[in-house]
Amino acid sequence: MTQQPPSSRVPWLAPGQAFPPVDRAWGANDPAPGLLAAGGVLDVPTLIDAYSNGIFPWYSAGQPILWWSTHPRMVLQVQQFRLHRSLRKSIRALRQAGRLEVHMDRDVGRVIQACAHTPREGQQGTWIQPAMAQAYAQLARAGVVHSVETWIDGELAGGLYAVNLGRMVFGESMFSRQSGASKIALAALVAFSRAHEMPWIDCQQETSHLASLGAQPVHREAFGAHLRQVLERPAPHWKFESVYWRHLLGDRAEDGEFLT
Repeated sequence: MTQQPPSSRVPWLAPGQAFPPVDRAWGANDPAPGLLAAGGVLDVPTLIDAYSNGIFPWYSAGQPILWWSTHPRMVLQVQQFRLHRSLRKSIRALRQAGRLEVHMDRDVGRVIQACAHTPREGQQGTWIQPAMAQAYAQLARAGVVHSVETWIDGELAGGLYAVNLGRMVFGESMFSRQSGASKIALAALVAFSRAHEMPWIDCQQETSHLASLGAQPVHREAFGAHLRQVLERPAPHWKFESVYWRHLLGDRAEDGEFLT
């Protein structure tokens, strides 16, 4: 059986060229659903423009830069986050023992490199090519990329990095060196997002793991409408405070203070 040709050719972008409208991305019956364009560059202005329009880069070694606008879009609405009982117990136990610290941007470059060298489950390699890692490091220096770091017993045990524009968070990648460390970082990001009224974390791709945490697919148009609303608001200051855990662990802070 021959494969049907795509509904349209993929536009090739010159450096600085504007992205096509996201509704021109390949559809469900095309070879690569969500593929919008190829080419261009991974500089700071291009990446900010991409994320502001719900577009993200994703490509493998030997491929050109590929730009995507998936439909539907997997989104974790932070109020719907499912904190599994085992993770809740782990966070509380580590905190009560004084073994857990969560930091933001203490070593974002190290987090990016750790994610780049940690293959995802079911994959032999990583999608974070050297050019991608360098580009997100540049975004971090521009104040657009942030890390959430899980430190256990004084060592970096896991973490994640994300793009932040306005009150929107775009989750990118995570890693673990100890069991559950990346999940703790995600829980901390959810707590931080709740505290700062950032209602959605973009997860890009639909997976069963994300669904188990409460993420759900949303229509591309709904995703775009949400972006237009929250991008106008000022971005928060990325510093994690222990009081943020109350947004996940209950009304009583782990340090013994009662919170309202």
